[in-house]
Amino acid sequence: MSRHDQGGLSSAAARRLEYAIIGLGVAALLLIFQPFDIALFTAGGVIVIVAALANNLLPLAQPGVPKRSVMKAAMIVAMIFCLVLLISIAAAHLYGLFFLKPPDPSTASGKAQLAAKPWYLHSFTWTAAAIAGVLAGALMLQGRRRSGSEEGAGEHNPSTSPGE
Repeated sequence: MSRHDQGGLSSAAARRLEYAIIGLGVAALLLIFQPFDIALFTAGGVIVIVAALANNLLPLAQPGVPKRSVMKAAMIVAMIFCLVLLISIAAAHLYGLFFLKPPDPSTASGKAQLAAKPWYLHSFTWTAAAIAGVLAGALMLQGRRRSGSEEGAGEHNPSTSPGE
């Protein structure tokens, strides 16, 4: 089976992927350093993180690399991002518990802090956890499906088989 049959990237597709990843970083920098709007700065800050993660895909932007490999790498990067996000949220919470004094209930800000939902009850936290779980499950299924198809697809070499 040739690389083309497996859905390998063409030369043009590899170039487009490379330019898109680099263009994403350039667009993020333009948004960060523009002097017009704070919302554009915020969007640039988010896009620079996405661009930094997408840079992990640049070594795969080569002609002939299977599209499945690019997608698998993108899923792994996204899963690691979600897990690191959850760890950082938990670390920030633990920092607050151990190193900051508790809110004063006699002040307005203290009342607001005490009335706020804990971090583990926010939908964002559970969404990030669900995405990480779905990506981990998809990667496991992909690995099982791939290893199952490779077992039956191997060539039979009679010189190494016993009894033949």
